[in-house]
Amino acid sequence: MASWISMAEACSQLGVRPQTVYAYVSRGKLEVMTDPQDTRRSLYRAEDVASLAKRKQAGRKHETLATNTLFGSEPSIPTAVSTFIRQRLYYRGQDAVALSRTATVEDVAKLLWKAEQDVDFALGVGATPGTIGRVAAFTRLATLAATGHSTRGRMTRVLHNECQGLVGQLADAFGASQGDAPLHQRFASGWKQPAKVADLLRTAMVLLVDHELTSSAFAARIAASNAASLPACLLTGLTTLAAPLHGDASGRVQALFNEVERLGEDHVIAHYLSTGMSLAGFGHHLYPDGDPRAVALLALFEPPEVITRFIHKVADLTGLQPNIDAALAALAAHLRLPADAVFGLFATARSVGLLAHSLEQLGEAQVIRPRGRYVGPMPDAVQGSGH
Repeated sequence: MASWISMAEACSQLGVRPQTVYAYVSRGKLEVMTDPQDTRRSLYRAEDVASLAKRKQAGRKHETLATNTLFGSEPSIPTAVSTFIRQRLYYRGQDAVALSRTATVEDVAKLLWKAEQDVDFALGVGATPGTIGRVAAFTRLATLAATGHSTRGRMTRVLHNECQGLVGQLADAFGASQGDAPLHQRFASGWKQPAKVADLLRTAMVLLVDHELTSSAFAARIAASNAASLPACLLTGLTTLAAPLHGDASGRVQALFNEVERLGEDHVIAHYLSTGMSLAGFGHHLYPDGDPRAVALLALFEPPEVITRFIHKVADLTGLQPNIDAALAALAAHLRLPADAVFGLFATARSVGLLAHSLEQLGEAQVIRPRGRYVGPMPDAVQGSGH
């Protein structure tokens, strides 16, 4: 039978603050229930806390081993593309939030790709496809991947030109208008938004360009280490990004916000908290004090009133702050963007980062090929070798 402990006991065993415990709950790593003796308090499954504490201790022992190797508690690859310092995101040493105030996606691409020439995503882009959305984007990218050339033996400036074309084609497939305007303006025009909205889209895209070694960046780097073509590297990364626990998480938040608009914030909050279900879009393990990307974006517009109340009430009741997925879903509700527009914005912006990781990986001679730790049944021949 499961046993339950208080917040204070959980914090003590894990050596963390309450915000981190809330983050574990939001990520499904820690089960929570209402204290039957005091409905204002929550209790946490003791077995889950013990398991997390054991994993934290094992992680400390392997911390040195994990550095610059794939063999350890987590994969670790040297990169100069982006990093986190004191809960802030930096692109090649420049604060991402500060960049988002004025920089365009083209500016950030030039920075992350270390390009000598200005970046222009209109280069090499053909006619807009008949259908718009992720099916069109992935179909087009898959065709390019099937016919693309390996990155080996090609000059960097040539690869940069190909990168520009790939990002431009993705933008086209997600509904950006034709022309040589910056990407954020083309998206605003393609989605029939007023000109003033373009700057909001610019800010959002700059904040989304990269996020260090995410699972999608790791996948793209694996492809690049095998000398795959740039479209193949990008497709590998984007298919991983499209998962609901990664770049498509904002879709889960949009579904949650739809519930809020239909049923009211109090009803939705009561349902989720009484059942111990995590609320998509709140909390982030890298930003226990709040996602600075979400703070920067949410400061620029007013979401629908019911969503604003919902965000404030969730933060008050759980201690979890909205993350970038919640900010994007709120932006979609505010602007009434087309279906799948948020993912299109995310995928197009993050393609810049995925290509930056792919280009960086080309400088490493070794193929990324971790070994498996076999835990299955031993073959008969091995079992009998001791006789």
